Amino acid sequence: MNLFDDATSGGASGLEQLQALIASGGQPAMGVTLGFKLVEVGKGHAVFEGTPGPDVFNILGTVHGGFAATLLDSACGTAAHTRLSPTQGYTTLELKTSYHRPMTAETGLVRAEASLISFGRRAAFASAALTDAAGRVIATATSTLLVFERSA
Repeated sequence: MNLFDDATSGGASGLEQLQALIASGGQPAMGVTLGFKLVEVGKGHAVFEGTPGPDVFNILGTVHGGFAATLLDSACGTAAHTRLSPTQGYTTLELKTSYHRPMTAETGLVRAEASLISFGRRAAFASAALTDAAGRVIATATSTLLVFERSA
């Protein structure tokens, strides 16, 4: 689902678009591809959850760092998306990811929770943490996002 499609969004704000997506049972395409879901949104807040499976293991048999980075990037971007007007878009300019512990087949469900730090006319800043079911931090990230007006 393209949330920026005017026919789909109906002029809805970013938060309204995301709430409608969750209510409809839809999910961002990247989450479908990697097996994680958007489970919660609020103003300046987003949460994704997923259980990494063998499809995201690296050659060492642990979960590839890209899985964590993608969850964190999705959470940060979605937190920014909650503040968009119907005519705005965004894209990630920078993502700084720090890995605190490995994920393995035994890690189970992980949760990426992001909060918006600031949202301006041209840039937004967000931070996120990825935790396991016991609340242990697996990875953290900070993100800088470009906010722009979409052309018709």
